[in-house]
Amino acid sequence: MRQTCLHMAGVVAVFVVAGLIAPTPAAGQTEAGPTVPRTSWGAPDLQGVWSGATVTPLERPVDTKEFLTEAEVLQIERDAVERATDEARGDTQAQDVRGAYNDFWWDRGTRVAANRRTSLIMDPPDGRIPTFTPEMAKYAESDEARIRQETRRGSYPAASYTDTDLWDRCLTRSLPIVPGPYNNNYQIFQTATHVVILHEMIHDARIIPLDTRPHVSPNIALWAGDARGRWEGDTLVVESTNFSSKQEYPFGSRTSSGGMRLIEKFSRLDEGTLMYEFTVADPTTYSRPFTAEFPMYTGEGKLYEYACHEGNYGIVGILAGSRQTERAAAATDDTGSR
Repeated sequence: MRQTCLHMAGVVAVFVVAGLIAPTPAAGQTEAGPTVPRTSWGAPDLQGVWSGATVTPLERPVDTKEFLTEAEVLQIERDAVERATDEARGDTQAQDVRGAYNDFWWDRGTRVAANRRTSLIMDPPDGRIPTFTPEMAKYAESDEARIRQETRRGSYPAASYTDTDLWDRCLTRSLPIVPGPYNNNYQIFQTATHVVILHEMIHDARIIPLDTRPHVSPNIALWAGDARGRWEGDTLVVESTNFSSKQEYPFGSRTSSGGMRLIEKFSRLDEGTLMYEFTVADPTTYSRPFTAEFPMYTGEGKLYEYACHEGNYGIVGILAGSRQTERAAAATDDTGSR
């Protein structure tokens, strides 16, 4: 149901961009600007279910301009709506089986993100994730990194469950928040002293205190880091440190995000829009910090259980397939042929 609502929202967005219908002020918005909803204790009210689905990529494609025209936005969003309503079928039987995860389950979104940018990353100016540090670049080219990536892609047998992806193990989707192909929903709860952000994907629940307590000892590492929140005007600023060295970035080559210092900003723009911005600073991995932003929109209905747990049936299948791959390779070595 939420997917259908998102698709309809994309259709409305198409016609507003095209100028075919006149946009009307959102609830709580006046000619002077939006009125930010507030809690009973006076803080901006961020509560609710929010969707970060968008057709705008995290990184700007190479040799692409920074901003789209209104006509380009119109066409991209029209195409996104069409893709979201058609079944994706392969040209051959094999392709059809590989792509059998039909469109009903996808939730990629149908809107171009704010400001008509061609990437969510707005700094550096090229809209790209910065280059690795020399040390990380050297590791990325090593046999260890290559085998690790091939194992994660399923093209190299996993010796143990620990060789598999953290997502496959249902441990964490990691941070920062970036739009994915599905489960792009987040629910926010508030009290005067805490904010809780519940992630639909792998049901991460982040409990963020809003006080001046210091971060925990550097010796304590956590999957979602150690978060501290504060209000800067009407913007919630969340600073997280102490990420586990086993945690991974949700983009690029999925390298360790153990050295990350993450700054997130949540700003309620109006009744139905929450702007999310993040800045990643990790001198152990990237040559410079980078910043991205995108709007989240109110979702329809509730956030349902993801029902993913470590030791799930997917891991059993991955390891069984790996053993079969090894047996097939051993048979080839013995006979010289299959």
